[in-house]
Parts: sequence; C-alpha cells; structure tokens
Amino acid sequence: MAGRPASVEELAAAQLGGADGLRQRAVACRPFVVRGLCGGWPVVQAGAAGAIDYLARMDGGQEAEYFSAEAALGGRYHYGEGPGGFNFARTVMPVGEALARMAANAAGAGETGYLGSLPADRHFPGFAEENGCDLLPETVRPRVWIGNAGTVACHYDMFDNLACVAAGRRRFTLYPPEAIRDLYVGPIDHTLSGQPISLAAGAAQADTLYPRFAAARDKAMTVELVPGDALYLPKLWWHQVEALEPINLLVNYWWDGFSAGPDSPYAAMMLAMIAIAERPEPERAAWRAWFDHYVFRPDGHPLAHMPAEKHGILGPLGQGNYVRIRTLVMRMLRGA
Repeated sequence: MAGRPASVEELAAAQLGGADGLRQRAVACRPFVVRGLCGGWPVVQAGAAGAIDYLARMDGGQEAEYFSAEAALGGRYHYGEGPGGFNFARTVMPVGEALARMAANAAGAGETGYLGSLPADRHFPGFAEENGCDLLPETVRPRVWIGNAGTVACHYDMFDNLACVAAGRRRFTLYPPEAIRDLYVGPIDHTLSGQPISLAAGAAQADTLYPRFAAARDKAMTVELVPGDALYLPKLWWHQVEALEPINLLVNYWWDGFSAGPDSPYAAMMLAMIAIAERPEPERAAWRAWFDHYVFRPDGHPLAHMPAEKHGILGPLGQGNYVRIRTLVMRMLRGA
C-alpha cells in the first residue's frame, strides 16, 4: 500500500528569516507555505469585495487577453472543441472592461473569466509600491492574476515562484518534478497559456484513460491558502490551482535564484532533444552516463581526483568559466 503523501511545510511569516531565509530554504527545492506573509498589504485589507475596485483605481489603461468560458464549465479551462481546440475564448480588451465583466460574472452572469500574468508595473502602476515584498531583489516584479472561481490546469513554471493570495481562497495540488512520466503531459507547442499541462490531473476518467496517474496521485500534496498567505514553489514542480471564490486575486513573483547567467536549463534540454532523443537506445544510454558525470554529478565533481588549479573550464562558473564554455558552445552551433 502506498504511504500517505507528504504534506507541505508551513511557516509563520516571522519564522522565515527574511530574504536570507527564503534563499536558504529554496536550496532544498521543496515547496512551503508562509502563513500571513502579505497580510498587511492594502489590497488584502480591501477584501474580496473590494479587490476589483482596488485594481480599477490603479488601472493603467492597457489592454490584456481576457479568458472566458461558459459558467456551466465551472471555470475549468482546458482543451476542447472551441476556437483553436480549447473550451474557452480569448479576447483582447481594456483591463477595466475585463474587470467589470468579472464583477458581473461574480454577481451571476453566464460566464467565468480571468486575467492572468499581468505585469503589475504596466497594468496597475503603483501596485508594487503599495503592496511590497522585501524578500526578493527590486528587479523581481509582481504579476497579477484575477478571476472568478475556476481551475488552472496542472502545469509547471521554469522559474521559482512566490505566489501570494490577495483575495479569495486558492487550493494548490502539487506534484514533484519526478512525477512527470505519470502525469500524461500534453504537447509543448500547443498549450492553453504557455506551459504544457497534465492531461490526467483533474480528468474525470483518469484511472481508465491514464492508468499510470495513480502513481502520481500518491505523490500529490494539497494545500489551501487564504488571503495573506504565500506559497513558495520551486521551478519544475507541477501544480493545479483552484480559485474557490467568486472573485480571486493572486500576486506572484518569478525569478531564478540560482542562475549563473542568461542561459536557461530548458533551452539546454531542447537542444539535447534534437541532438540525442532519436539516437539508438544504447547510444542514448551512453550519453545519459556522460550527462550524469559532467552535469548532474551524483558522485561529486568530475575532476575531484585532480587539484583545483587543473580543472580548466570545469572549474567554478563564476571564475570566468561560464563565458568560456558559452563561447565554445556558440562556436559549435555556428559550425566553426
């Protein structure tokens, strides 16, 4: 019998230890909740009833993509028979108009809607200054997500994520990165809104359509956040997000806390796909051994048997080796 899923660690805001505490905990690549972290924000104090009005007062007059679906779908945005193969519509409109429509939806109109990933500085000037977060560098800027009750399909982010609930309640169902093979992930180039999603998570017939999903379900963790709470999500953790109230507002911050430069691990994976994925299985196994040795390093540094001064470009990236390796790679890509 499978053991009970692990629970998400919970802290009070005073226990986190500020920016240093966040970084130290982030090293473990495990999610955790900070209760009451943003409870003092004015937007949180405005309450669910005042969230729309609060944002409307800061409306920068910009347009954004508004997602909408029939109320009968219960806010479950997914693939379907509609435009582009989805069960919802996308309409570019002024943010103020979209806010008004969501307010009407909350009062019983025939649809649900949401605005997602709006850069606060562009769409709601002054929001970040009134509702600040001192855990992250000033260059990490907030994004705003507001909508009616609904479910964001299970997906992952390529950045570390601090998600702060400002209005309504949110239920997060989390799956670790290693659950990927059992989540039955959809296409990476035809997505609902950027990232690939799990077809199995949330499916009514998951057990019959996606039999391996049972293994992923055994690893799932669920946590519910109320206004003022925040969730730290490491990159590549899968998460389904349910907005539980007629009006829900989330503010999130994306950043890469451990980047050595501008190149992303995802780009490296995509390049590896075209270079390795369709080679014979024995050759793929050989390359897997090399990736383990030089990249993932389960047995430590590949030149641990030699003095540090002899490590060459395998020395610390911060000592000029990032640029040296990148230069070599760019020459290879150019065929030089």
